[in-house]
Order: sequence, then structure tokens, then C-alpha cells
Amino acid sequence: MEKQEQKMKLPKLDDLFTSQAQRDYEKAEKVEEIDISKISNFPEHPFKVVNDDKMEEMVKSVKEYGVILPVIVRPKEDGTYEMVSGHRRKRACELAGVKQIRCIVKNLTDDEATILMVDSNIQREEILPSEKAFAYKMKLEAMKHQGKNIDIYDNETSAPMVPKLTSREILGENVGESRENIRRYIRLTYLVPELLEQVDLKRIAFRPAVELSYLSEENQYVVLNIFEFDEATPSLSQAIRLKKLEQEGNLTEEKIEEILGQEKPNQKEFIKIHNERIEKYIPTKVKKSGKVEDFIIKCVEEHNKREKLRQERSSR
Repeated sequence: MEKQEQKMKLPKLDDLFTSQAQRDYEKAEKVEEIDISKISNFPEHPFKVVNDDKMEEMVKSVKEYGVILPVIVRPKEDGTYEMVSGHRRKRACELAGVKQIRCIVKNLTDDEATILMVDSNIQREEILPSEKAFAYKMKLEAMKHQGKNIDIYDNETSAPMVPKLTSREILGENVGESRENIRRYIRLTYLVPELLEQVDLKRIAFRPAVELSYLSEENQYVVLNIFEFDEATPSLSQAIRLKKLEQEGNLTEEKIEEILGQEKPNQKEFIKIHNERIEKYIPTKVKKSGKVEDFIIKCVEEHNKREKLRQERSSR
């Protein structure tokens, strides 16, 4: 009986001189230090990066501790990188004078990068309606490009609008947005920028804004002008009437003025102050925060306190 020759499997040189932990590390995603100047922002990034109080806190943290959580970038053909997740951290580094940032480099397609960009930002505590609107639209378009056999239709026009969706498929189990609410948010992308800004500032309510999105661009600007000069914020019922007339082809500037000029139920009197007269006294930080009314009330309260003290002193 012939002896079978046993073949011995020789280890690779890498295996002889490196540990298993080191080999695992080589396969894992590495954190690299990359020059910020080599990282461009994500195209049409829907999430705003604002130099507010929270950004100031982040800048202080970066100066003291550095960037603890690495950002995610993807390589570009010219040797530079594109930011996928971490635009606020990048901005904080720029303000702090930091030249490099810790990055995880991922090779992603355009659609994969879009989905990851949205998912990594959508869980933030404070997200503006406009940010949600464009983020949802971008993600759903990316999913459509990936070949997802899903359709959702605009309830008003019966036209294909975005892929059919469930909150689990689109945003993950933790987002909790209904299919109908996502449709409403995406409708906001049809608003002219100036009206959408009023929604972000909470001067126009969400549901009326959705109905206004069905108006032509010309009629939306008529609504905006009336809103700015007369402070006539459209109610839901008024916005629905405007949309109905628009769809019937009967909406005119006169009709818009007539509908928005009607007194709303339980409407309270308010004081009108033209922007030009008071704007110069309001700090930029307050304007960006959207808390102008709170600032004015606080100023009035402080004035009344000083006036009361003055009267008390003069009566002694």
C-alpha cells in the first residue's frame, strides 16, 4: 500500500510575522487624517450648516478634544474626497483652525452615498421642514436608481411622484414617518424658496404650506407678498380653497387677496410693525434662530421693569 503524500499547507509570510488582531485591522475600515482642504461638500446637501450657539460649542469641543467621531468621506477620481457624513464637524474644524480631520474612507456609488448621507443626518434632534423635504426626495430618488420596484403617487394629480415606500424601507424603523407624511414633506420642495423659508421659521404652518405648493410660482409670490405686507398667514381651509381655484384655472391675484383678507375663526388682534423700522435693532443671531418675537417681548418686559423702577424712584 503506497503511502499518500500529505501536502503541507505553508503559511504566508504575513501570517508568520503579524498577529490575527493586526490582520483583522488591515481588513477593517481605517481612520485616516485627511486635509480639510481636500474634502468637498456633498452636492446639494439638504442639511443646513449654521454658525449658531451649537456650532460655537462644537468649535470649543474641537479645540479641546479634537474630532472624537470620525467623519465619512468617499474618494473622488482627482484624488480628493467628498463629504458624506460630518459637514458640521468639518465646519467646526475650519472655525477652530484645525487643518486635518479624522475620516473613514468608503468607496460608495452616488446612490449609496446619498442614502448614507440622509440616514446619518435624519436622526438629529432638530431638523427643519425644508431639510426633511429635500432629504426625503433625494433618498427616494436614490432608491429608485437602485432598481427598487416601488411607486408612490401624488394624491392630487395621480402622477408618479416618488418611489412607493414604507417608513421601514425608506427611513428605517426609528424614524416613524408615515407614507402620507413623507409625501407631504416632499410636496414642500415645490414651494418657492421664500415661502419655504417662512415654513422653516414657523410663520406658515406645515399643512397649509403643503396645499400652497400646488399653486403656480406666480401665485405663490402673490401669496408671499400679501403675507409680508399684511401678515395674512393662510389657514388650512384658506390654502385648500386657493389650491382648488388654482386647479380649476380660476385663481387670480384678486381672489388670493380676497381669501387671505378674510378674518379667521378666533383670530386675535395683533400689532403690525414694519420690518424696516425694527430690523436694525435685532441681532443677527436672533434672526437666524427664528425667535424674533421672543426677543421683542423680552425687550418690552425689560423696558417695563426699568420704567417701573424709574417711577418708584421719582415718587420717593
